[in-house]
This record gives sequence, C-alpha cells and structure tokens, in this order.
Amino acid sequence: MSSESLPVRIAKESLEYFMKTGQLLPSSVEALTPDLKKQAGVFVSLKINDQLRGCIGTILPTQSDAAEEIIHNVVSAATEDPRFPKVSLSEVPMLEVSVDILGSPEKIGSISELDPKRFGVIVRRGRLSGLLLPDLDGVDTVEEQVEIACRKAGIHYGEPIEMYRFEVVRYR
Repeated sequence: MSSESLPVRIAKESLEYFMKTGQLLPSSVEALTPDLKKQAGVFVSLKINDQLRGCIGTILPTQSDAAEEIIHNVVSAATEDPRFPKVSLSEVPMLEVSVDILGSPEKIGSISELDPKRFGVIVRRGRLSGLLLPDLDGVDTVEEQVEIACRKAGIHYGEPIEMYRFEVVRYR
C-alpha cells in the first residue's frame, strides 16, 4: 500500500469509507500536496483484473480542490457508471484504482494537433460531448481516439465537430 500514490490512497480510503458509512470522506486539506490543493478536473478509473469496472470524472473542477474532486468521483465511478452494476464492498479490495488529474482543455483545429499517448480529447457537436483519456490500451492512432470519443458522445464519426485536447497526470 505504501507504494501507491497519495491520490490513489485518497480514492481507495474514500471509497471504503463510503461503502461502510454511506457518507463522503471528510477532506483534510492540511495533509495535501500542492497539486491536490488546486482545483482541477479529475477522472477516477476502477478495474478488476485489468477489466474496467467503473470510470467517471469531471472535465472542469466542481469542488474546492482536486482531493475533493477525487473523493466525489471515486464514489460516482463505483456507484453511478451506467455501464456497470454498483461496486460491492466485497469488490473494494480487488479494485485497481487510477486517478487522472486533468490540465485545462485547449481548443484545437485539427487531429494533427493530437497524440493519443500524450493528449486526451474532447469532441463536441451542439449539446453532444464525448471525452477519451490519453494513453489507453488499444488506442494507438488519433483516428481511433477521435472515433471512440465521437461514439461515446453519440456523434457520427466524420460529422463536423469541435475538438479540445488536454494533458493529464496519471496516478496509480
């Protein structure tokens, strides 16, 4: 457990606390590193045996700091991802948790400004929006990255879209 990053420890402790009490873990700002005291969008991914079990996040911050964002988003990933049943308390010890702290999205004009290993992508068409994090297994080309983000948004690949890129700091 000591080899885990602080963001991952916060996520795991928060999820276990929530599963046992039904309440969000109170945040302790004093113990936070400077990067966790800043506001940022955060995605929390949960896997069991390398299979996705839940992933939810915020593109832009909704909480007072990144630690609070982690606390809220890990609970959402475990209980509100519509693709999966809620995580049970018995599954918590098996979860592999990763936390992505997002940089600010930057509007881009073409896919030539993307790199799926370095940048995540946000696609928008009207009210439809989809996001794909960077450096995901099986996503090797910009075209794959944009096509998956479009599919997640319900946008037909090839339709005109607005695109934004962002970098993340990934913690495991």
